[in-house]
Amino acid sequence: MRYITFFYLYAMQGIPSGFALTAIANYLNGQKVSSVSIGTFVSIVGIPWIIQFLWGPIIDRYQYSVIGHRKQWVVLTQFAAFLASLTLLLVTEPVSQLSLLAFVFFTHSLFASVQDASVDAMAISVVPVAERGRLNACMRGGLLLGISFGAAALAYIMHQFGFRTAVLVQSGLLLLFTVFTFFIKLEPNDPLLPSRKNKVKKLTAEENPKLKIVFRNLWQSLTAATSLRTFGVIFVVYLCFSIFIRSFAFHLIQVLHWPDQEVSVLQGGWGSLITLTVVLGGGVLADWLGPQALQVKVLGSLAIFLMIFNLLAFWWNIRPFTISGLLFWNLADPLFSVATFPILMTLCKEYIAGSQFTAYMAFINLSDVIGSYVSGWALLVLPAPVLGFSCGIVLFICMYVLYTLNKEASRIAESLAPEL
Repeated sequence: MRYITFFYLYAMQGIPSGFALTAIANYLNGQKVSSVSIGTFVSIVGIPWIIQFLWGPIIDRYQYSVIGHRKQWVVLTQFAAFLASLTLLLVTEPVSQLSLLAFVFFTHSLFASVQDASVDAMAISVVPVAERGRLNACMRGGLLLGISFGAAALAYIMHQFGFRTAVLVQSGLLLLFTVFTFFIKLEPNDPLLPSRKNKVKKLTAEENPKLKIVFRNLWQSLTAATSLRTFGVIFVVYLCFSIFIRSFAFHLIQVLHWPDQEVSVLQGGWGSLITLTVVLGGGVLADWLGPQALQVKVLGSLAIFLMIFNLLAFWWNIRPFTISGLLFWNLADPLFSVATFPILMTLCKEYIAGSQFTAYMAFINLSDVIGSYVSGWALLVLPAPVLGFSCGIVLFICMYVLYTLNKEASRIAESLAPEL
């Protein structure tokens, strides 16, 4: 039941993300909107996810309510995100109303980021350490499925039946998932329905410290040497992911003149079932091999792929070759995330675990926003293959750094073993 719940909660987050950042971004590309404007649109939509770290301590501080443990945060923000989705109906022409479109998606992202922080805090609190690889696979799998639907299905609906119909489908799904969430219980003793008889659990000062203490402890954990070294490399990896895929999609649509709907379907539709299966299998591998070993192997494979694929950019006009490369790249973020998130969970201190993990997610989102913005300007002076090849070199360096860090950590653990 845990896996099912977190799967659909992340699928709910993925639908608007796929719609905005893939379907609509590619649509704008197809309408010959400049790369700078598209990069700015994507960045604005992603800004609330950057400040997501602010929500974690507040959510941890006020965990209980008359409708259950943490449940109030998830349900209320999901409903607010549904209302924000409905306001997209005010947009009649996305290209000419790009500013309004960006603002509405910004508002939706604001509520969705709080919902995401609440769900992450739930995951940290209820899932055993030995199952975190599989849980993260379910979470990323749900997100992937949601993004696939938002990118492929809503792109098709938008082109065939109009932007308004796509908005109504998205909003209806968000409302349906919100109703589901209202009837879930994080703990057996949580009430199914709100009632005045339901008492809010009172925590001691040690169990629930003041916000300034939480933020102080959070800062100390984030700036610890181990955290900075490990997460610094991870941040750079996600930055390269964002730069490559944004510039590659721009190149396909505006240079090679692929239909934007086709690119959206490729990014979000084809191979999604295969990708989902691989990701879920990757979760099992992360628990079995260890996330550090899987992370290095995945990163090395992606680095080699980017360098070879971009060196062969003169073959990008051969559709089977390009489609194969794009489908393979669909595995990049999910597989790397499945290996990486358990590592980040391990770095989290128990008393601020939810807040710290949410902060890591916020910085990963920041890397995506920066990558989208940078790619928009970089494409003015550099072609997409050059950007992609450069990202491959950076990923190879990151792989070596992570391998060195993991080897050093193993050496220290072995030296401490006799003392323990």
